[in-house]
Amino acid sequence: MTAEVVEARALPLARLAALPGVSTASGVASAAEHARTTGRVLPVSPALSGLLPAAGLRRGSTVSVLGSTSLMLTLLAAATAGGAWAVAVGLPALGVVAAAELGVEVGRLALVPRPGAEFPAVTAALLDGFDLVVVGPGLARPEVARRLSARARNRGSVLLSLGSWPGAEVELSCRRSRWTGFTGGGAGYLRVREVEVRAGGRGAAARPMSALLRFPGEGMVERADFPAARWGTA
Repeated sequence: MTAEVVEARALPLARLAALPGVSTASGVASAAEHARTTGRVLPVSPALSGLLPAAGLRRGSTVSVLGSTSLMLTLLAAATAGGAWAVAVGLPALGVVAAAELGVEVGRLALVPRPGAEFPAVTAALLDGFDLVVVGPGLARPEVARRLSARARNRGSVLLSLGSWPGAEVELSCRRSRWTGFTGGGAGYLRVREVEVRAGGRGAAARPMSALLRFPGEGMVERADFPAARWGTA
């Protein structure tokens, strides 16, 4: 292929990349790196970073997690260990011991188990003062959900929903799960849990991703599949 042909083919791509709202893979990757270095992204475990557009929890974003409280708590682990403050709203069954076992710094985790009818006002106030606000499922009507997402965006906090959330930028869902440790006779100890997680959403997260995660215990999470594809590197 001659240099003239390469240049001729590159011109339409350059014009396309210059259009408003169009992002190239390299541009998305550069923006994610800039966000990390300027503190606009809260860290997550390396095993989870490939499932998120910014390789972490971008301040001002809304993320929904479907089907796994453990996955939600794992998302909080690196951020709270690094000094971020988190609060869980409307999750009365959330176990502090379980959170600690998954790596959450529970000294930086507050609980508001039953906000009742004041859920919108309570959550809005918490978004002003906490880095991460986790809300339980089914607590917000669509119009309330939109207002709270706008509040998180304006305050630079991260809103995480345990359940579907209208307009969430990223949605993580657990598709299947299995435990290892049993012997052939059905005896043994539960040792490692493997979970298939699928990621999708809007904008930079529009391209579906999936990963097989392994939870061996003691606050650890590992990638069991090591896929080559990552956000922003198509």
